[in-house]
Amino acid sequence: MSGAERSIADSLHALLAELIAIPSTTPPGDTRTICEAAGEHFRAAGYEVSMPMRTPPIANLVARLGEGSPCVVFNSHIDTVGTGDRAAWRTDPFAATMEDGRIYGLGANNCKGSAAVHLWLAGEVARRGGPAQGSVVFVLAGDEERLGPEGTAYLREEGLIEPDALVLGSPTENHIIVEERGILWLEIETTGRAAHGGDPPAGDNAILRMMRLLERLQTELGPRLAARHSGEKVSTMNIGTLHGGENPNVVPDRCTARIDRRLLPDEPVEAAVAEMEAVLAGVGEPAGSCTVRRLVGTNGFSAPLDGPFVGALLTTIEDHRGRPPEVLNALAASDGRFFARDGIEIVNFGPGDGAVSHAANEFIPLAEMVDAAIILHAFIERTLGFRN
Repeated sequence: MSGAERSIADSLHALLAELIAIPSTTPPGDTRTICEAAGEHFRAAGYEVSMPMRTPPIANLVARLGEGSPCVVFNSHIDTVGTGDRAAWRTDPFAATMEDGRIYGLGANNCKGSAAVHLWLAGEVARRGGPAQGSVVFVLAGDEERLGPEGTAYLREEGLIEPDALVLGSPTENHIIVEERGILWLEIETTGRAAHGGDPPAGDNAILRMMRLLERLQTELGPRLAARHSGEKVSTMNIGTLHGGENPNVVPDRCTARIDRRLLPDEPVEAAVAEMEAVLAGVGEPAGSCTVRRLVGTNGFSAPLDGPFVGALLTTIEDHRGRPPEVLNALAASDGRFFARDGIEIVNFGPGDGAVSHAANEFIPLAEMVDAAIILHAFIERTLGFRN
């Protein structure tokens, strides 16, 4: 590293150490303390800072510099999964431990590493006098790990962030993701009539009814979805949970199943729900014996590679690295899905490898953090400019 890069690395290491040391695990998803600590950095740099919170203890932070459009929003979630088995950790999960160029700690990769990069970036933007045009907004969001409504979704609903471009700090190894599938979680409930297990015909078995419904979904809907593609992405369905019955000697009168549907960008949530309901209705079970409830539903998105912001980021990455980034195929879902129908450019870009998320000994390469910081600084200069 050059001297300038070493200085950036030291700053990023210190910021990440501060974030890792503040627990923000889900559950309970308490992000108040970490937002308050990060807020001090933004305030010191001259940002207008707020900490919106609809449902305590899930807090969010919004820091703004400049006015109006174009508005570029940088988003990182700062909640994490739990530590899991502490014995599996070689280091303290709540300490940033450097080994062989990697920083280990809970959330280092997903996504406190990007949050540290964004904190550093915010300071540099302020040092350059702020954006020459428009505004830059930094969001540290809660409630991402449980796909909940109290984080980025809440900020959008309340109009607290209205981006022209949204840059999410997902771990992409500093490549990009511009297309994501939507996500739909459905709960199917079947009802029947309880009876003694010694006389099954006297009852109406809700588990057997559920089995008939799920079999039809697999045989009729499954092949349809497998035939739908968008590049490498496939429309999918996963039967994730199944619960029913109280005891082996009782005919069960209730059964529930939860299903995960991943939707291509051109598959609206409402149409996917209607499609599944139509398949279930075709099984011919008695009226009122099956209900479908939508738990989570957000559309997928696809941003053009030649858009003014995505294109600028692509060019900036290539200028810095000497080669264009890869356009990755996303398996997971980011908070970008809440803006899927807003007509904005959405891109995931950040240091770290998603494959090491949610596991003991999570880490992020410090050199990737430095590269991300330099790239995003140049990206803001290219798109918004600096006052000095």
